[in-house]
Amino acid sequence: MTVLKTSMRNFLAHKGRMALSAVAVLLSVAFVCGTLVFTDTMNTTFDKLFAATSSDVTVSAKNASDTGETTSGNGRPPVVPSGVLGEVRAAEGVKSAEGTVFSTSVTVVDAGKDSLSPTSGGPTIVGSWNGNDARTMEITDGAAPTTADQIMVDADTADKHGLKLGDEIAVISAVGTHTAHISGIAAFQVTNPGAAMFYLDTETAQKTLVGASDVYTNINVTAAAGVSDAQLKKNVTAALGGAYKVQTAEEVADANQQNVGDFLNVMKYAMLGFAGIAFLVGIFLIINTFSMLVAQRTREIGLMRAIGSSRRQVNRSVLAEALLLGVVGSVLGVGAGVGIAVGLMKLMGMTGMNLSTDDLTVAWTTPVIGMVLGVVVTVLAAYLPARRAGKVSPMAALRDAGAPADAKAGVVRAVLGVLLTGAGVYGLYLATAAEKAGEGSLWLGLGVVLTLIGFVVIGPLLAGGVVRVLGAVLLRAFGPVGRMAERNALRNPRRTGATGAALMIGLALVACLSVVGSSMVASATDQLDKSVGTDFIVQSDSGQLITPQAVRAVKSTPGLERVTEYKLLDADLTTPDGRTSKGQTINAADPSYAQDVRTETVAGDLADAYRPDSMSVFEGFAEEHGLTLGSPVKVDFEDGTTATLTVRAITSDEVVIDKGAMYASVATVAEYVPADRMPLDALVFATAEEGRQDAAYASLKSALHDYPQYTVRDQTDYKEALKDQIGQMLNLIYGLLALAIIVAVLGVVNTLALSVVERTREIGLMRAIGLSRRQLRRMIRMESVVIALFGALLGLGLGMGWGATAQQLLALEGLTVLDIPWPTITGVFVASAFVGLFAALIPAFRAGRMNVLNAIATD
Repeated sequence: MTVLKTSMRNFLAHKGRMALSAVAVLLSVAFVCGTLVFTDTMNTTFDKLFAATSSDVTVSAKNASDTGETTSGNGRPPVVPSGVLGEVRAAEGVKSAEGTVFSTSVTVVDAGKDSLSPTSGGPTIVGSWNGNDARTMEITDGAAPTTADQIMVDADTADKHGLKLGDEIAVISAVGTHTAHISGIAAFQVTNPGAAMFYLDTETAQKTLVGASDVYTNINVTAAAGVSDAQLKKNVTAALGGAYKVQTAEEVADANQQNVGDFLNVMKYAMLGFAGIAFLVGIFLIINTFSMLVAQRTREIGLMRAIGSSRRQVNRSVLAEALLLGVVGSVLGVGAGVGIAVGLMKLMGMTGMNLSTDDLTVAWTTPVIGMVLGVVVTVLAAYLPARRAGKVSPMAALRDAGAPADAKAGVVRAVLGVLLTGAGVYGLYLATAAEKAGEGSLWLGLGVVLTLIGFVVIGPLLAGGVVRVLGAVLLRAFGPVGRMAERNALRNPRRTGATGAALMIGLALVACLSVVGSSMVASATDQLDKSVGTDFIVQSDSGQLITPQAVRAVKSTPGLERVTEYKLLDADLTTPDGRTSKGQTINAADPSYAQDVRTETVAGDLADAYRPDSMSVFEGFAEEHGLTLGSPVKVDFEDGTTATLTVRAITSDEVVIDKGAMYASVATVAEYVPADRMPLDALVFATAEEGRQDAAYASLKSALHDYPQYTVRDQTDYKEALKDQIGQMLNLIYGLLALAIIVAVLGVVNTLALSVVERTREIGLMRAIGLSRRQLRRMIRMESVVIALFGALLGLGLGMGWGATAQQLLALEGLTVLDIPWPTITGVFVASAFVGLFAALIPAFRAGRMNVLNAIATD
């Protein structure tokens, strides 16, 4: 009880000093709990959505996707004959059945040909208005479509794009373009999953989406009273003879939930990973806080030991303070986590996915995980300072309070740090020497962990040298004030090392990812320059295939020397070793593709792969199956017959573009796949006549003006798009890493604040002998800047080493260019100095307001 009382009194006496450490615990726990609540809420929301939108039993084509995706080789959804509807209605246990048509392989544009698709990446769905939709959508304005010139749109899409009744919009599918006017607007009665929904009458939907009036994509079946979904499925399957896919509502919901769950799991674990980084940074903050508190209370602890307190009691007293800190920070963090989850839901609403707080899901495990994590991490972080407190002897009562007991890093610590760092560097070396990316990634992970721990351990040893160099470069110009700032940073290398290490972790990851991202862009750009021999690439950013009409428009464009079509086909390959490789992709293209993309070969000439009944395979496949030039391969096309093709070329695996592709000519494939089942083009390449690139580019864009679903890019556009994609990914990661950097800044603030308290008498004496308030504040700010730059130097150096090693592994995948983004690295380093200035504002202000006489009288 005495230990608990002592701990409570110390905790409350130093509550201001504990506040920043509590904030670090709060932020870390909040991020974990917020992530868990948000993903649980998303799961709940989609469970309700899928349950509400699924009929008791759904009948679809055998090759239809379980999740409702409708992309196929011809750009149209798989269908069932309309006659199946009558067979389903006649099945036992069927109350009602309705044929529907929908597709996600569409583009919808307004009268100005601007896309109405979600910018958040959600799908665009066009379908027939049916009973299922009537249960989940409420018509708020106008009426449902009944004629070919009418279409209904969801309210969210209408609001976003300013659509109103009577406005003209066009639906573009593989069949063609259908124009209609808005007859109604319908609002979601369940959560909007971020999709843009458009509804046509059934007959128009059939003609617009699949080009036939006697087919459906789905048949929605409702069970009669007393008939279970499982029994209904059994009856319908029996009536149809097993020729079609029959799924219960639960099976459809599970398939959709699995699809959503995979995405949510990736997002959840990524966010939890960044929360873990914030926890790691918070550990340094807590260690620093308790180490400094123990150092400042050395005399007090010595007195406690002198009057009979045991080492164990002192140790437990410090750990009890840490327990209180962990409990307070974790409780607040759990509450803040729910707030973060609500904020994320509002953010998703801004992107089009409207999540209701009515579905907010806080599982009992979430606060438990948050509390356990926060308390355990805090207590573990305080263990070393507590152990150090327990070693304080009664004789310490005779020393001045606040005298640092261990100002220099120990020899054992230095040796251990050097060994760990050396082992980590050796691990990174082994990663660069690896011949396979999988093997090298293991060494990379080990090297990253060991070098990080090594730098943390050796930080106090490095602090002495690095701070002196920084002081000589930055601080000496400020005269005695600068020298005092340098000496304050050097006074306790362990503290400086731990504070700098907190900032080092976040900046090391920033530098590493910057190097990797920059190298990826540089490597891909280099590959484009070396490999791509065409001027223009035509494709759909939404994944739509290219219709024959659009291909004809490209081919009729003046100023083009050649146009190359490029298709993808699924096939099973049987090699001479007797093995069959199922689900392989054959890249069928015109022979000119060998000029458009100069793919390196290890055997043969790629142009020969476009000869009749010929193909190429990639190096890894050839080695696995013992293929050489002239080897026969049986190719069983999914939508055609079986062909025997001869291997005429073996392509290198060390490429980026079309890595792992197997080529054949369109003419060869056409002999074995019927014309009506031949897939549409995935890409079209166009090359301008010599000296007419600019004119051809403008003409090509003009020729495709009526096909807004496709984008024309030249090589410069393609490089910019690639750079933007990687840049967006990195910006997202930097945003998540900002949490760790915020916690690190709190660590610098806390270190300086406690350091000011520790040096109260010293500050009073300096003020008494003539140091002005302005000089005092400048000294503290410069000390903070030096500590921040020390952490930045370690972090950026370490991160660039990690990034360079990772790039060597990417080189095994064809990304061979190492590019150090010096503007980014320099910008981060300079920004670190401003971080130091910001962190010092409050401690410097408080130091400047000290009463000189009271400060001198401080014991």
